[in-house]
Amino acid sequence: MKMIKWPKPPNSAVPFQKSSNPAHSHFVILNSAKTFYVGDQLQVMLQMYDFEDHPKQYGGDYLQARIHTPALKAGSAGTVKDNQNGFYYINFNLSWPGKVEVSVLLVHPSEGIEALKRLREERPERVYFKSTFKSGAVSETTVCNLCLSQSQPLCNFTDIRTGEPWFCYKPKELPCSARTNHIMAGYEQNLLEGEEGHYFQSQVNVKKPILPSGLAHVTVLDRRLLSLRKFDLGNPRKTGPHLALDIDNKIKVEYHAHGTPIRILPISSQDLPFIANKLDEIKGGKNTVIAFTIWCHFNTFPVEPYIRRLQNIRRSILRLLERSPDTLVIIKTANVQALPGEVSLYNSDWYSYQLDLVMRKMFEGINVAFVDAWEMTIAHYLPHELHPKSIIIKNEIDVFLSYVCPL
Repeated sequence: MKMIKWPKPPNSAVPFQKSSNPAHSHFVILNSAKTFYVGDQLQVMLQMYDFEDHPKQYGGDYLQARIHTPALKAGSAGTVKDNQNGFYYINFNLSWPGKVEVSVLLVHPSEGIEALKRLREERPERVYFKSTFKSGAVSETTVCNLCLSQSQPLCNFTDIRTGEPWFCYKPKELPCSARTNHIMAGYEQNLLEGEEGHYFQSQVNVKKPILPSGLAHVTVLDRRLLSLRKFDLGNPRKTGPHLALDIDNKIKVEYHAHGTPIRILPISSQDLPFIANKLDEIKGGKNTVIAFTIWCHFNTFPVEPYIRRLQNIRRSILRLLERSPDTLVIIKTANVQALPGEVSLYNSDWYSYQLDLVMRKMFEGINVAFVDAWEMTIAHYLPHELHPKSIIIKNEIDVFLSYVCPL
């Protein structure tokens, strides 16, 4: 929690005119006149201004930056350092030769981050779920979530093995044991208060480019002058579970959606295993590869449930590696996405970024590998999407396979 602590504005009531304005802000490449070589570092300085064209005196803005060469379809993400005085320094590793362009986005102003933090703590139910209960001809559907008001009786579906909580409002007629499925139900509306709506304007201050003052590129010199066949289990394509078999090469691939909370089409509650439980059921060994990702569906909740979920997964991985140390475990990180309309209130990149930091910290120091989808999607020339295009997926699979079949 200390690691993901985010700087606050000096007071809680900042007028919109004094909030961060990407149109009035700019960045400059430091030492742009020097000769850059592959392997060097490039540093960019950015100063943030408000809508009155005054320099800001505090930080907390969420920025994303990348360098890219469109002709090569090459890109890399930058590391942002917040000086907390209106100035930001962005560092890049120069990994290829040629004309390298710098792009910077203001994803959210610091004032908008405060609204996102409030929603995470005060409105974790803003994405809500439902379950259907059936017995004979009687059917009832009730609201479910990680945490529910006790204004009416609850059914407690907390997992016995991991302690992961999940609740549904108790049906009027049927018992809790009659629950048959889980489904994503919807999004609550009218979440913002007071001036908060001003901080989430798609064409003004959400994922808005910040332009350079001077050149936005440097020239970098070179110092040297892969037949799975799907086995139809009869499950929906978007929910699974799925199974694929390659008989000739003795390869079996299984896919499962992770346990609640998950925004998904109707799916049997028995088909939503917790990752930690699934890991405990796997024998492991040198011919076993496990890949998982878990982040997006936790974006609307406080961070603590996500930390608890990762702690359970970490413990299961350690148990697995203790009994089968040759098992390969690969984790795909979060990725960035488009933020049209009010999507920021449910799925902001800032939420994802915070969870991504937690994930990397949680699995630090144990024998797991990462597919860094975060950098791969920030750095790519394609627009940001929650579900990236196939060329990005191919890149992710190539990185995954480099762990499975190293040279």
